[in-house]
Amino acid sequence: MDTDILIAGGGLNGSALALALAQAGFRSTVIDALPVDTRKEADFDGRGYALALTSQRMLAALGLWDDLREHAQPILDIKVSDGRPGEGASPYFLHFDHNEIEEGPMGQMIEDRYLRRALLERVADHERITHLAERSVIAQDVDAAGVTITLNNGETLRGRMLVGSDGRQSSVAQRSGIRRTGWQYEQASLVCAVEHELPHQGCAHQLFLPSGPLAILPLPGNRSSIVWTEGTARAETIQAMDDAEYLACLRPSFGEFLGEIKLAGTRFMYPLGLSLAQSFVADRVALVGDAAHGIHPLAGQGLNLGLRDVAALAQVLADAARRGQDIGSPVALQPYQQWRRFDAASLAAATDGLNRLFSNDNPLLRGLRDLGLGAVNAVPSARRSLIRQAAGLTGELPRLMQGHAV
Repeated sequence: MDTDILIAGGGLNGSALALALAQAGFRSTVIDALPVDTRKEADFDGRGYALALTSQRMLAALGLWDDLREHAQPILDIKVSDGRPGEGASPYFLHFDHNEIEEGPMGQMIEDRYLRRALLERVADHERITHLAERSVIAQDVDAAGVTITLNNGETLRGRMLVGSDGRQSSVAQRSGIRRTGWQYEQASLVCAVEHELPHQGCAHQLFLPSGPLAILPLPGNRSSIVWTEGTARAETIQAMDDAEYLACLRPSFGEFLGEIKLAGTRFMYPLGLSLAQSFVADRVALVGDAAHGIHPLAGQGLNLGLRDVAALAQVLADAARRGQDIGSPVALQPYQQWRRFDAASLAAATDGLNRLFSNDNPLLRGLRDLGLGAVNAVPSARRSLIRQAAGLTGELPRLMQGHAV
């Protein structure tokens, strides 16, 4: 065997998986379609991630958090409300305060450039990991003993199993015969960052507007990351505008609570849809991250869901190896399928339902939503339960997400 585990996809989940597997003693090869220089881009481009507390613990267990801590912004509060552009938020809202749970901040905001670079540098330095840049998998052949893949340069590699971490259009999944369930939303997310006049105090805002949710997420300093959902046609029109016109469209929804705002970094647009693999495993194959599931971004849980996959798969494989099992066998991989698919399907259904409930201006539904938010906010036990969910502290947590080694 050239390696124990072949990983198709060198993004955040693929790199994190390689590190988790290395901690468990496995050798892995990461096949990354992008050049190393692209992955290491150091300029601020506006993209950031809301890492749940358990994802932060996982990065600490992998030895990464000390490098990331100085670039992170703790999420101290979350405010969830209904509203309309130009009218501000409804007086009925949910307020999550990190002081209501003993574990501390619910999560951390980290910019893509810092997380991506920290992962790549640690991968490059690890003796158990081989990183192949500007390569992609174009064929895979599974047999009783392992899997052989062919790369776009004609090279072949052999491993005990293959992990697809290659996105929603995963070619690994397609070649494995794994089908997907899902649909496109008539929505797209406009993603950018803004600098603002007043401090955000570490508070994240989720404002539900008729066209879709607007998330305002605190970054270090007087900056925030914006995930702004609009109908697809309007999103395309806004994305084509110059910066001044873009800001003029954003301001009525953003409001005045942080003072004057201006754009910082690059603007992005992503079409939205729900996508769930019908199975997370096949013969000597497992899927993680977007290759396994794609959900609506309104809860900011996409990366956290992928990291849970990574932590669970690394643990399942490590435990199988300790029992002397063939790590690519159905018996070894089935626990991963049972553990992760239900969780991913449940979160996909929940975000889909919330988007349908809130992304409209139906007066009856608006009234019911506002009453519901206010009622939950008035019950401390319900509020604490939701805070713990936001922090990732519910459900069966893999060892890495508890802050322990694999």
